Amino acid sequence: MNPKVLVTGGSGFLGINLIRHLRKKGITNITSLDIVPFDYPEKAEIDIMVGDIRDPECVKRAMQNVTWVIHTAAALPLYTEDEIMTTDIDGTQNLAHAAKEAGTVERFVHISSTAVYGIPDHHPLREEDKLDGVGPYGIAKIEAEKVCLELRKSGMCVPIIRPKSFVGPERLGVFALFYDWARDGKNFPMIGNGHNRYQLLDVEDLCEATWLCLTKDATVANDTFNIGAREFTTMREDYQAVLDHAGHGKRIIGTPAKPIIWILRILEAMHLSPLYKWVYETACEDSFVSIEKAERQLGFTPQFSNKQALIRNYEWYLANLPQFENRSGISHRVPWKQGILRFFKIFF
Repeated sequence: MNPKVLVTGGSGFLGINLIRHLRKKGITNITSLDIVPFDYPEKAEIDIMVGDIRDPECVKRAMQNVTWVIHTAAALPLYTEDEIMTTDIDGTQNLAHAAKEAGTVERFVHISSTAVYGIPDHHPLREEDKLDGVGPYGIAKIEAEKVCLELRKSGMCVPIIRPKSFVGPERLGVFALFYDWARDGKNFPMIGNGHNRYQLLDVEDLCEATWLCLTKDATVANDTFNIGAREFTTMREDYQAVLDHAGHGKRIIGTPAKPIIWILRILEAMHLSPLYKWVYETACEDSFVSIEKAERQLGFTPQFSNKQALIRNYEWYLANLPQFENRSGISHRVPWKQGILRFFKIFF
């Protein structure tokens, strides 16, 4: 088996992990399509297209003779509303149209997000629950899923994956803020008391779930699946595991949620904080999904708990720090600027 696989967003955190996972499975005919240049050691071992999924002609060229599509490319919440809407919706429409027109595509796996559920009033969340996106990113992810459902109606196998926030090698972004404080021997403030349960996901488990969606019989894979860790406790306990691993004897410090959220709203409006609404509005709430459907239909079995995933990511952060210590941005592959939070770090 050597299908031709197109990975959109191949230069991103999830994209590179998927490419490595596919190669471990024996897949060698892989193309990465990303607006960002591919700068990993694997660049000589795959086909690379630097281009924008918002460009229909670029997408059409990338789709030639493709058997499987894994669509991970997206504009994340820190991007502008226009970038989010045009990339996440229009880009998905371009890919769906090109996949249908190519005539060779057998599977189109769309990586969505549990952000489509908004801020729910119950847990665990199940795939049939109401969709209510918060902000442009959540709304765009819902609309992108609708595009994929239309493609599914045309007869193609189109699995939709809704992963929880995932961590692992190459992941920085908001998690780099926490790891920076842990490395420097600081206590870490948490919005609220930290007694809420917030499920995460190791990227390796997400890659395996994607593989199952590509290889399981279409009668079971052609569906929508929540993906997350099986084992998780409270935010305080899970994040404390990283501070314990860091070895400085520091603790997670709870803070009053409502005033902190108001302060973060003001700081975000003033462009002084790296945290966006989805992060700080949900950080003190329960957030977990049922993965029973994926376990039952796909045979999905997550290998990593929240604690294991966070510690594995922290160890990668420490080992690779010289590569990104002076870099920042708004993607998952670089640390986010701490802004005024760097000042507050002095007091912890």
